[in-house]
Amino acid sequence: MIYIRRINLCKVIFLEMFLSNWYVLGNIFLFVLKKTIIFASANCMQMDKQLRYNDFAGFLTKQFPFKVQKLSVNAGFTCPNRDGSKGYGGCTYCNNQTFNPEYCRTEKTVTTQLEEGKLFFARKYPQMKYLAYFQAYTNTYGELEQLKRMYEEALDVENVVGLVIGTRPDCMPDSLLDYLEELNRRTFLLVEYGIESTDDHTLARINRGHTFACTEDAVRRTAGRGILTGGHVILGLPGEDSEKLICQAETLSQLPLTTLKMHQLQLIKGTRMAHEFAQHPEDFHLYTVDEYIDLAIDYIEHLRSDLVLERFVSQSPKELLIAPDWGLKNHEFTARLKRRMEERDAWQGKHCSKKI
Repeated sequence: MIYIRRINLCKVIFLEMFLSNWYVLGNIFLFVLKKTIIFASANCMQMDKQLRYNDFAGFLTKQFPFKVQKLSVNAGFTCPNRDGSKGYGGCTYCNNQTFNPEYCRTEKTVTTQLEEGKLFFARKYPQMKYLAYFQAYTNTYGELEQLKRMYEEALDVENVVGLVIGTRPDCMPDSLLDYLEELNRRTFLLVEYGIESTDDHTLARINRGHTFACTEDAVRRTAGRGILTGGHVILGLPGEDSEKLICQAETLSQLPLTTLKMHQLQLIKGTRMAHEFAQHPEDFHLYTVDEYIDLAIDYIEHLRSDLVLERFVSQSPKELLIAPDWGLKNHEFTARLKRRMEERDAWQGKHCSKKI
């Protein structure tokens, strides 16, 4: 006799390692264990309160049977709001020096950058595999054949097992999606969009050069091809208070995003936003670390429980950072955030009311 039982999907994830047979039928996950069919709906996923949130490390563990590390690549691209196509000067907050490792120099080939990046990890983690992370500027803003050559060059490097491509939502033509759909069938692929905000007034103020409707279209078209799709947002942009950001979390939860990166607003030397701050500091609220932790938790509670959260903060070089300077490394911030979540009995999706 076969028995049928329904359980919460978070328990299914825990049980997965013990199950020899599991099947997917639409949005229904079926597991067979000792003549019992266990099923759960993907639309009814709840975050296990013990986990608090879906972290990126756990996501990678499910994708790969080995350790993987991102290696940044600077392929020499620009952005349409820098070269005059949609504007000049780029995003008002942006200085790409804040996240480019020393080995990422445009005079070096993609292969050389990756090989030098591997050396940093190879001594301590000789079995490590890598994801080539096309990070600086807009990494789909170029001729299709040029893009193909760069992506394929990265995949030809030994122990590179996939690509992460950072880009803008207004730089994803269907012709490129056709190629990425094919590429996705033979390697790991994650496309990350700079969303930054869901408010069109904010997007115009920071000189993004596109609307949120453009973002929504790009995310849905990309995910619709079966490609893992991620997003970046900045919490604390001028004019966006906590109430607006909670609405933003609910809005993003309606999009078919797989991953999300949260960044605190940082004022960086040499940017237009730094100049704006010097002229009108009253337009900005620079969060203390404790304020931001509570804001981030409020935000997380309004996100879909199945969204993978890759980061909560960014670190910029001290010589470039104006404010806020919390003096914390990313892992130190994350530890404090987890403790605060436990104190508040908070978890991802606790107050989320949206479904895809």
